[in-house]
Amino acid sequence: MSTVSTVVGGISFWYAQEGTPAPREPLPGDTSVDVCIVGGGYTGLWTAYYLKKAVPFLNITVLEAKFCGYGASGRNGGWLYNGIAGRDRYAKLHGHEAAVRLQKAMNDTVGEVVRTAAEEKIDADIHQGGVLEVAHTPAQLARLKDFHSVEIAFGETDRILRGARETAERVHVTGAVGSTWTPHGARLHPAKLVKGLADAVEALGVTIHESTPVTEIKPKHAVTPYGTVRAPYVLRCTEGFTASLKGQKRTWLPMNSSMIVTEPLPARIWDAIGWEGRETLGDMAHAYFYAQRTADDRIALGGRGYPYRFGSATDNDGRTQASTVTALRDLMVRLFPVTAGARVDHAWSGVLGVPRDWCATVTLDRSTGLGYAGGYVGSGVATANLAARTLRDLIQQDSGQAGPTDLTTLPWVNHKVRRWEPEPFRWLGVHGMYAAYRAADRRETTSPRPGTDRIAKIADRIAGRH
Repeated sequence: MSTVSTVVGGISFWYAQEGTPAPREPLPGDTSVDVCIVGGGYTGLWTAYYLKKAVPFLNITVLEAKFCGYGASGRNGGWLYNGIAGRDRYAKLHGHEAAVRLQKAMNDTVGEVVRTAAEEKIDADIHQGGVLEVAHTPAQLARLKDFHSVEIAFGETDRILRGARETAERVHVTGAVGSTWTPHGARLHPAKLVKGLADAVEALGVTIHESTPVTEIKPKHAVTPYGTVRAPYVLRCTEGFTASLKGQKRTWLPMNSSMIVTEPLPARIWDAIGWEGRETLGDMAHAYFYAQRTADDRIALGGRGYPYRFGSATDNDGRTQASTVTALRDLMVRLFPVTAGARVDHAWSGVLGVPRDWCATVTLDRSTGLGYAGGYVGSGVATANLAARTLRDLIQQDSGQAGPTDLTTLPWVNHKVRRWEPEPFRWLGVHGMYAAYRAADRRETTSPRPGTDRIAKIADRIAGRH
């Protein structure tokens, strides 16, 4: 099939479908506020939302380089689920029970987003069908069973393990030999959520300035080409675009992820696939995919593609290499052969933030008033909400308006991590890691053995993944 008709880039399909928002005014000049939030994605907007709801008299300003949701918040796969990067490491550092508390907070976060979106009348095509992750090979099935057992040990007693036949009754994924399902997940339309959230934040009285790139963050200052915002608290909520800030080039690595979306598929195709529960769908490969059945019956499917640009560079418009589009489409057809004749309407890419130890974090430095949240490693749709509520509690605690809360004592709070290696080692390491993962997936496909391929184990150790 030719991809000539496929729109490539243009930020994302979600914005092509929904339309980009009317531009908000840039910062008019120097100003002073109570809280300055840098970044108008999920983390920044949720933080503004919860802070303003908790303390209505606060003067809060959000600064966004492009427009709200331009980054990962408007380009992601629409997975609202309870995964959090770094939980196993936090268990090692702080004990199992501390990590269980973090996981339970994430489980609750899925419902919090669903509830708040309904309360604010944000129609984001949310369908709470849970998360289904499938295995295709003996090695993947062994990992899936281990993963299932570990999740139960972390408190997910409502998780279900399914065999090949039961999996096919939910979604007919060719070659699936088993699956695990959790109810703590929902499909949504990313751009509808971020646009609705930005409107809700403005309605509360928060000021949002778009087309206002912040070039440097320092104690009590956010510096832009249009002026400087001074505030007792300056919060960095820039995720994959953090490297563009002065002094932050090696803080979080901007990892690329790419997506395709089909035309709306006819009933005969859905009769063959099933997927009536509209679960978000993934697998246990090392170079894994993620997918959803959209509200208008398309398949939106993503994977890593070209994982990293030299020097922590980020794209401007979501453009995606033709080879990546082809690879994602070929993957979709392998999973669902009945889609072989379906048109791919759109392809795009975006970046997500990856810390050196692959652990999401929330931090507030009480001596400087500088805070940040992120490093979600692709699990940010829900994690951003928990991070925002945690930042709210940390600021209220620091300002003397409240004491410690359940959220401020979670193990990811004020976690420290070393910086990424300088170039060219960063580029070589990331591309080498994903080459190893793809090689391991190929070897596992032809191997009858249930163990994880040794190439993937070596890549995990070198990368520092936990």
